[in-house]
Amino acid sequence: MIDAHHHIWRQADLPWLIGPDQPRIFGPYAPIKRDYSIEEYLSDIDGTGITGSVYVQANWAPNWALDEAAWVQAEADRTGWPMAIVAYADMTRRDCARQLKALSEIKGVCGIRHQFHWHETPAYRFAPHADLCTDPQVQSNVRLLADHGFSFDLQVFAAQMPGAVALAQACPEVTFILQHAGMLEDRSKKARAIWLEGMSALAACPNVVCKLSGLGTFIHKNDVKHIADQASTALDLFGAERCMFGSNYPIEKLWTSFADLFAAHRKAIPKKHLSSVFTETAARVYRLKF
Repeated sequence: MIDAHHHIWRQADLPWLIGPDQPRIFGPYAPIKRDYSIEEYLSDIDGTGITGSVYVQANWAPNWALDEAAWVQAEADRTGWPMAIVAYADMTRRDCARQLKALSEIKGVCGIRHQFHWHETPAYRFAPHADLCTDPQVQSNVRLLADHGFSFDLQVFAAQMPGAVALAQACPEVTFILQHAGMLEDRSKKARAIWLEGMSALAACPNVVCKLSGLGTFIHKNDVKHIADQASTALDLFGAERCMFGSNYPIEKLWTSFADLFAAHRKAIPKKHLSSVFTETAARVYRLKF
């Protein structure tokens, strides 16, 4: 079984992550403003049956993106974990091709994440504006990922999903992994309808898959019913072969243990879909070999 979304970090190297201007989308996070090592991660997953993991970039300062990937690769060489790396590259830059070439020389890098999510609520903002998905420079750069066999971890809110659809359609040779099941931050009837419409449109794009991760981000707890609701929607729209599990650890360590988080997701997924969601989709999309 594969955890397709976790982070390790060294506090000393992450002023970008822990600085005062970083959006605290998941609330106060003093308990994780410290080193989170592979050793601690392995202790956290002990007994769960997880046999592989994918590191997703943890927002080092942008000029250190190559250093982040290189350091994580060094940890992988030292410990065998993680098995693959989703690195950061700035999709808005004209020299993005140079960044991607440098990252492609790090053997574990299999994909890129540049977070595009923007929201009217200031604490939920990350991108400079809402429309990065439709920016011509961004679309041109994302298309370059196909040259290296890289996927793109796509992080947007529901209101941005029409633009995300346009991006996926403009880059048909790139596989997009929708982060956190589409970031449902508002569970009101109106907001859910917007989210469902966007999710349906993204599911209609054959090169988009859905990651069931970070589902406690906006409720700050591990809730089986909440997970089951979003997982059921994702499975209905994308199919099990286009859904995968991701822990978003150590963020969710703020309110739950890995064992309890994993158990909640396992309970939410019908038995016939367990193999796809917890192993096969991530292995295929991130090109994992064991």
